[in-house]
Amino acid sequence: MTQNIYDNPEFFENYGLMERSVKGLDGASEWPSMRTLVPDLRGCRVVELGCGYGWFCRWASGQGAAHVLGLDVSEKMLARAMAADPDGRITYRRVDMESLELPVQSFDVAYSSLALHYIADLDKPLTTVHRALAPGGRLIFSIEHPIYMAPTHPGWRVDADGRKTWPIDKYSVEGPRTTDWLAKGVMKYHRTMGTTLNLLIRIGFALEHVEEWAPTDRQVTARPEMAEELERPMFLLVAARRVRTLLRYTFAAKGNGAMQTLKTLLWFDGNAEEAV
Repeated sequence: MTQNIYDNPEFFENYGLMERSVKGLDGASEWPSMRTLVPDLRGCRVVELGCGYGWFCRWASGQGAAHVLGLDVSEKMLARAMAADPDGRITYRRVDMESLELPVQSFDVAYSSLALHYIADLDKPLTTVHRALAPGGRLIFSIEHPIYMAPTHPGWRVDADGRKTWPIDKYSVEGPRTTDWLAKGVMKYHRTMGTTLNLLIRIGFALEHVEEWAPTDRQVTARPEMAEELERPMFLLVAARRVRTLLRYTFAAKGNGAMQTLKTLLWFDGNAEEAV
């Protein structure tokens, strides 16, 4: 089961003090970049993986989405999200992403912000999302950048001249990373960029945008402390589209007295389960 650190009282209290918790989407420095990746939501069916306080869910509903489903493993986060939606326009469900189940072709857009790096095995939930999207449906997500997440002991090093560096070790050693962030023992899962992107391609997504996020000049001018984020990427932003499923059939045929292996490739616009 995914670690439910957000229901840890110390973590939840400290998380609530963060700017993105107080100001919502406008308090998230990467939101302007994420916003450009989100398609027109009018009439769309939207699901958010790791919805937290429900900021994006409410924004999507306000953009004209026909149906919005917010999923999170944290009871405390969901309680805050539901309290902010007294009219019940949005559906919220408590779900462990590692055992995610969604109806086939039930959504047009899937969105996730800084949640997928808490999942040990991304294959199943991303495969589920692919099947749950209608053909041409979009997946937009952000995670902590692998360079940011890889170090055994993440943190800046400052030399005698005051120059900051972000030492990286064990980048190619994928797996859990335990850090003390807002509370002790927060578990995240490091994967190289290649592993994440190739997983999406193998599942059947077409990559549309990959961004190693950095603050803009305007953001640095407004908040000079953000200049350090130019030294190494903190977030990885990805937009992908569900494309047609490529079915591969392999069978044996006899020709010229010998068995030959033949391969047939077939593009199918629906789901593989429906085609068999």
